[in-house]
Amino acid sequence: MRVQEALTYLATALPRFTSPAARMLALQCALRADTHGHARLPAGLLRSMRLHGRTEIWEELAHAAWLHSPDLRSTPVEVQLLDAAILEQVPGRRARCRAAHWALRPTPLHLSAASPPALRLITLVLAAHTGDRTVHSVDMDVLTRLSGHSTHQLEELLDRLVAVHALAAWHHNRYTDEVLWQPFVQHSRVGPAARRPRPIIR
Repeated sequence: MRVQEALTYLATALPRFTSPAARMLALQCALRADTHGHARLPAGLLRSMRLHGRTEIWEELAHAAWLHSPDLRSTPVEVQLLDAAILEQVPGRRARCRAAHWALRPTPLHLSAASPPALRLITLVLAAHTGDRTVHSVDMDVLTRLSGHSTHQLEELLDRLVAVHALAAWHHNRYTDEVLWQPFVQHSRVGPAARRPRPIIR
């Protein structure tokens, strides 16, 4: 729930063309920020996200006037967020920090940390909308808005998630404009249709 809320907030607060890497960095900053808009990001966190030393990502968020460019030589990196909405976050920083940790390895979807940022971001968005059912769904409009991708780009990314066994299957219902998916379960039997790119979920 916290990650869903943060992703929805960032979809409004950041420009549509914001890169996936910048969105994931902004998510960590937003979830870890205190009520004064200050956030501290350890070097180990940035390394695990493959963003350590990526000055262009910070510059992208600074250019969007979402934060001040931090001193990347400091450890941890101390960030000052500029969006007034951050100051109005509901209490529960501990819960938001737990959500920030979950966002690094979202379950039940699994993806290598070395995967491209675009794949990791869409995996995070799907995981944040995955419930207790076997087949999960969300509007295509929500996916495009939260990930900053077009419908065509999303379809290619979803195919790649099937190829790397993060998803067992997915389908775009063009009548309802919903995207349906099944997480890949290790050692489970998945029918041939679910192993083809863009399989149909029934």
